[in-house]
Amino acid sequence: MTIAENPIRNGVDTATLFGTLDAVKGDTDIAKFRFRATNTWLSGTHNRSVIHGFHGAKQEMTHREPFTFDADHPPVLVGSDQGPTPVEYLLHALAACLTAGIANIAAVRRVNLTEVSSTVEGDIDLLGILGLSDEVRNGYQQVRVSFTLRGDDPAKLRSVVEQSRRRSAVFDVLTNGVPVSIDVDAG
Repeated sequence: MTIAENPIRNGVDTATLFGTLDAVKGDTDIAKFRFRATNTWLSGTHNRSVIHGFHGAKQEMTHREPFTFDADHPPVLVGSDQGPTPVEYLLHALAACLTAGIANIAAVRRVNLTEVSSTVEGDIDLLGILGLSDEVRNGYQQVRVSFTLRGDDPAKLRSVVEQSRRRSAVFDVLTNGVPVSIDVDAG
């Protein structure tokens, strides 16, 4: 009698994950995705983004429901504090991408997780953003990620984090940059 291993590890459905990998190997066009966010200015520095539709797996799709996110600046930066600043969302995106990667990679490698938490910090000098210095960049000067992981062997956990870093789309964009085009309809 053969006992099948539970395909769910660390909350990841490994059977579905391996099925997705096999499907993409068979038709690489399935891997091409285009994500979208729409944003509307509300007042001052307060704005709202909605994430709902995207194109992937060769078709137009939507999330089960729209996700709405407000962004603003704190009063010290002339905002009304109606949401996190855009650069704080960037820190969240990095933490979320790395953490999701850790869960998937650990599941595939049969590494059990009991805790994954992180703190992400970024340093910005406002002299650049405020146009007070051409010597200071507008964005983060440095970003630090600190993980706490518990589960299987610490060496295995460290290798899972390293693989997640190597495969993280957000880490890649932050460390390698990406071309951004801006079109304006001011009519």
